[in-house]
Amino acid sequence: MHPEVDQLMERETTWKQEMILLREIVLKSRLTEDFKWKQACYTFNGSNVVILGSFKSSCVVSFLKGVLLKDEAQLLEFAGENSQSAKLLRFTSIEEITRLKPQILRFICEAIVLEEMGAKVDTSTTPSQPVPEELVKYFQSNNAFKEAFESLTTGRQRAYLMFFNAAKQSATKTDRINKYKSRILTGKGINDCVCGLSKKMPGCDGSHKYLKS
Repeated sequence: MHPEVDQLMERETTWKQEMILLREIVLKSRLTEDFKWKQACYTFNGSNVVILGSFKSSCVVSFLKGVLLKDEAQLLEFAGENSQSAKLLRFTSIEEITRLKPQILRFICEAIVLEEMGAKVDTSTTPSQPVPEELVKYFQSNNAFKEAFESLTTGRQRAYLMFFNAAKQSATKTDRINKYKSRILTGKGINDCVCGLSKKMPGCDGSHKYLKS
């Protein structure tokens, strides 16, 4: 049990008993508890597998490779409209969690097996994202930046485009492009490690948060 998750549970107000029960269920598995992105995160051999989340309308158990889980009863839902991999179970009561406890544990066991097998989510067939006008302007004025972006893997390009397109205002899109320009020029994806401390290269595992200022 991670001390920062203990504190997280103590601070919880909206779904405290539900979150405590979900934590107890997950801890019955072979997953290791960690604290990442200000949430309770559960890993297997260093890979992120499950995240517990508390929101205004519900609490959730998120499976980062949920799209690969067998879900004949269609209990899982995508984490968001642009989600390609993560799926979750949403709860609003202790009773719901208790009733679905066997399914929760089954999903967790299956997720662990997928990690042991090295299973990956195939995103090559997902719809492409449009290139925002703000990014096109950058390409026109900076050929090196354009070449750097086009040299990224398809998945990395798509992740950036999803992030840029998610902004409603043109100014916000421009700010986001400016913020990640240096990453793109060095060939890094939006979720890649830039501090050099990650144990899950090239991905970021949150190690940068422990850097001393």
